Amino acid sequence: MLRLLTPRRAAVAGVLGMALLAAACSSNDAGSTGNQTPAPPTTAASMTASGPFGAACSAVPASGAGSLEALAQDPVATAAANTPQLSTLVTAVKQADLVNTLNSAQGITVFAPTNDAFAAAPKPTLDKALGDPKGLLTTVLTYHVVPGQLTPDQLAGSHKTLQGDTLQITGSGQDFTVNGNSSVACGNIKTANATVYLIDQVLLPKS
Repeated sequence: MLRLLTPRRAAVAGVLGMALLAAACSSNDAGSTGNQTPAPPTTAASMTASGPFGAACSAVPASGAGSLEALAQDPVATAAANTPQLSTLVTAVKQADLVNTLNSAQGITVFAPTNDAFAAAPKPTLDKALGDPKGLLTTVLTYHVVPGQLTPDQLAGSHKTLQGDTLQITGSGQDFTVNGNSSVACGNIKTANATVYLIDQVLLPKS
């Protein structure tokens, strides 16, 4: 009798084994599918860094000199010279003989006052600075420059400038204030050697 049952038992065991194996595989597949979180769709925005932001960015030409593409090819002082909103700043930089200094710098962040920012500055202070290009004017201009290229995510906080004092920046996302009263009008503009943030007030160092 044992000889008659052994093959039968073996066959039954084989069938059961195959059934259990199939069930286990099916269970694992279902569990794996149930536990996985679907990956978010890949978009162009998720693959690239954030671009320029701010209301004043609408004045940047779409093409040609002064466009974002053109500015990215030039060092920062040259790029500023091709930006109409920064003509007063460019005049001041030339007067202080800082063009080569800024163009040859390796990786800086420039908080660039617009023409409207200079127009809003106290005239006696501005005239005094312009009258002392190697002294006060250089001090004021280098106070607007921070070593390293700050991304928007790195802006908030305290940053030491080339002049030696610090800038205090608050905000997040696309809303930032420098030293409590100067807002970023157009930010995260890339040049060949710098990241530029256009601001609506001239910054004055404490010392």
